[in-house]
Amino acid sequence: MSGVDRPPPLRRLKKRAEFLAAARGEACARGSIVIQRLRVPALPDIAVGFTATRKIGGAVVRNRAKRRMREAARQLLPLHGEAGHHYVFVARAGLPARPWDRLLDDVRSALISLAAGRPDPTRPPRSSSQGGGPKARRPKLSAEAPAR
Repeated sequence: MSGVDRPPPLRRLKKRAEFLAAARGEACARGSIVIQRLRVPALPDIAVGFTATRKIGGAVVRNRAKRRMREAARQLLPLHGEAGHHYVFVARAGLPARPWDRLLDDVRSALISLAAGRPDPTRPPRSSSQGGGPKARRPKLSAEAPAR
């Protein structure tokens, strides 16, 4: 092997909890994609997940969007991603039809902004205390309780 530094390996996020955790981190939206990032210092690799909701279309459209995001991540995360981080790529409307070079520019720009510490200015980072959990429930009143 040569003395060239190899990029850290890409690992896939598969569990819902990993996706929810990344949503609490920084996010950067560019064009037809949102990239969420969460620092996980215990892991030396880059972990990546992909999601496309039904808002962007049916199963065929969502699968095309995820295939395109996977390829963009395969090409750009080793160059612009940081080890010890989880990344989630979220498809927005228009991603399946977006020209490939523009999609790559969107992903590259978002990754560079996140690495520079400039997440999307329109969305502050979420803390674990903001929403996300079940709503507090009021205690049920017993049927035997006297009415006032």
